[in-house]
Amino acid sequence: MRALLIRVRGWIAFCGYVVNTLFWVMPIFVISLFKLIPVTPLRTGCSYLLDHCASAWISVNTLIEKLFHPVDIRFSGDTHFSTQEWYMVIANHQSWVDILILQRLLNHKIPFLKFFLKQQLLYVPVLGLAWWALDFPFMRRYSTAQLKKNPKLKGKDIEITRKACAKFKHKPVSVMNFVEGTRFSQAKHSKQGSPYRHLLKPKAGGMAFALSAMGEQIHKLVDVTIYYPGKVPSFWEYICGDLSRVYVDVKITDIAQEMRGDYMNDRQFKIGFQEQLNLLWQRKDALLSQYAEQAGKQTEDSAKHV
Repeated sequence: MRALLIRVRGWIAFCGYVVNTLFWVMPIFVISLFKLIPVTPLRTGCSYLLDHCASAWISVNTLIEKLFHPVDIRFSGDTHFSTQEWYMVIANHQSWVDILILQRLLNHKIPFLKFFLKQQLLYVPVLGLAWWALDFPFMRRYSTAQLKKNPKLKGKDIEITRKACAKFKHKPVSVMNFVEGTRFSQAKHSKQGSPYRHLLKPKAGGMAFALSAMGEQIHKLVDVTIYYPGKVPSFWEYICGDLSRVYVDVKITDIAQEMRGDYMNDRQFKIGFQEQLNLLWQRKDALLSQYAEQAGKQTEDSAKHV
């Protein structure tokens, strides 16, 4: 009976998320039509309205969570957020639940999170238009084989992305980057031979590429560490209430000048950038180890009391 009730609660929460999404998709599509008009002040105004719609969508999602599967977020770290600042947000990646936790934690505290997406995703039905309307920047990367075949393409990818990010000059933005490139798993960890206990190797290229495309407008780094005690939940487990607590640490720093440069052509900068990111990942791995140790002690204490 308890298992049945958990599933019912999960389905109710899921239906709530679907209805909420469909409700906010409509005004996003309508406003996006006006955004097609090539008038900069109008497009900027539409961007603000669209971000407000997206933030409202997250607020209702948070309400659904509190009603059907409440999560206790144990927060530590920096809190000096601003909705008038430009941010690069990075985090360890373990589950699609990471995105929901980040959205709940940062909603209304910093500008609405934007994810860098592959150019091909622009043509996904419905969602492609929504991502475009919300100013998600689309990146086009050329493979080594493509560059060898057509050397003229060299540098085109970053130029395309820089143009896509030009709209961010008119309003503050938060750009999200999971620098591991994929979700953590023990299989991937072993295959990589990762030097970290709880993390995959960070990939510097995407973050360096994004910073180069954004230019000097973005000068704050938000480094988020997420730890799930027990096990990492799937989305279904999350909405069924299997996740009762999550630990989140946030560090806000200025983006060092050493992290700005030509990652594609400057080898010394490329090496230096990777070293800077490795230092961040060492700190993050140590923090995750602390969380794991604390969780282990709590489990032992609970067992003793039983």
